[in-house]
Formats: sequence, structure tokens, C-alpha cells
Amino acid sequence: MAEQDYKLLKVRKDRGVAFVTIDNPPINLLTLELLEELLMLSFEVALDSGIKVIVFDSADPEFFIAHFDVSVLSLLPDTPPPRPSELHDLNKTCEAFRRMPKVSIVKLEGRARGGGSEFCLGMDMRFGAIGKAILAQPEVALGIIPGGGGTQRLPRLIGSGRALEVVLGCGDLSAEEAERYGYINRALPPEDLTPFVEDLAFRIASFPAAAIAAAKLAIQSASELPLIEGLLQESFLFGQAASVKEAKRRMSRFLELGGQTREMELDLGDMVKAFSEE
Repeated sequence: MAEQDYKLLKVRKDRGVAFVTIDNPPINLLTLELLEELLMLSFEVALDSGIKVIVFDSADPEFFIAHFDVSVLSLLPDTPPPRPSELHDLNKTCEAFRRMPKVSIVKLEGRARGGGSEFCLGMDMRFGAIGKAILAQPEVALGIIPGGGGTQRLPRLIGSGRALEVVLGCGDLSAEEAERYGYINRALPPEDLTPFVEDLAFRIASFPAAAIAAAKLAIQSASELPLIEGLLQESFLFGQAASVKEAKRRMSRFLELGGQTREMELDLGDMVKAFSEE
């Protein structure tokens, strides 16, 4: 599927960042058609060497992704199916973004409940607009449970007690509450959300792809490996990243710009910005 073939996604690429706007009126329902496009997008950006960061937002200021299409869920068979041996498409999509050596970011300005929340949980980072962003897992109120990763990803982010509160309480969480729980990275004033996310995305995209990939994989190892194995994995990935020609060039440039001098170290953020602009 080429970019021009997307009907429910609008994709714009700029300086190593793919900005993806979800547009499935009237409420950005997570339909099978939207899910298919998101899955295809994951394949395409994974193969695009020019993309280092993917930012998701919504064309609807009130809905990021409302939830999964309940009319589809209501047609599931009366007899419980056997235990699956492979992931369904929503989990495949989230895992594709989680496993790719690129960074995925959600810019949340509306509601993300049920499958919408689960999509957000499957991305690497989440930032929400104060007074606009809402997150929830209301499935238990319908007699079901979260089925797109909510019971697995949410406890890993916020702990089992708070995950039980969210899943069993079925209530909405504001951006401030979600930030306090660790559901999202930060809650920001609406006017600050886009500048912050864009600045972060462009900053990350200015860094070497190999270093981004190694850092992401190393951090993921923290939740998947025992500590000693994780430390060994980190050392291995560090060695791989440090051997890359671009890393050696940047380390030399760091010293040329005054790195490790008192004057420059006091404003190291400015030096990082200088790398971004080279």
C-alpha cells in the first residue's frame, strides 16, 4: 500500500519524522479498515531508512481513537475459541512499532478509550493535552476485558494496583491523572503540546539511527531480562554503537566544540542542539 492509497491516514514526512494523522470520521473509531492501514503503515515505515521517528495525532480534536468497533466485537462466536497461537492485528501493529528500531510517539488531544488507549500503550511515548486528553479502558462495563494489550502493557507502565483501578473502574483519566500514574509521559498545556512533541521528534531524528535503535533495544531489555543479563546486553549494544563511524565522528566533534571543559559542560544542552543543526 503506497502512501497515496491510505484513506484513513494522512502521512507527512519531514526531516526524518513521519507525522501520521488519523482521520476516520465521525469519531475515529478503530474499525477493521483503520487497523489494516495502521498495520500496513508499520510495515512501510519499518522499511523506510529515512524515517527515525513516527508521530501520531488526530484530525478530530475530540477523538484520537474512540475505541475498537463494538459492532465487530458483538459478532464474535458464542462458543469461546481455543487459545490463540499468534497475535491478532492490533497486537501485531503495536508490536511492530515497539520492535522496530525507530521511535513512535502519540500526541494525544482527544479521547482514547479501549482499543484507542491500547494503541497508545503500544507506542514508545505518549504526551497529552491538559483539558483535552482522556484515556480509559471501559471494556469490563460491557462484560468483556481489554483485548488489545491493555491488561499486559498497562500494568507494566503503572503497576498492577493502578491498572486494576483503571480496568475495573472503567472511568476516564485526565491528562494530569494519566501523567501522575505514568500512563503518559507528560501532560502539557494544549498550546505547548505540538511545539514540545515536534521539537522532541526532530531532536531525536537528528541523532544517528544506530544509536537510536541501540538505546531503544537496551531500554526494552530492562523489562524483559534479569538485571545481570540486561547489563550484559547493554554492554554489547554499547560496543556495537561505539564502533559506528558516525559515533566516532560525533565524539570527536564533541571534544572540538569544547566538551569536557567547564564552560561548555554548564550548557551541554546547547551543544546537543548544535549537533542537531549540523
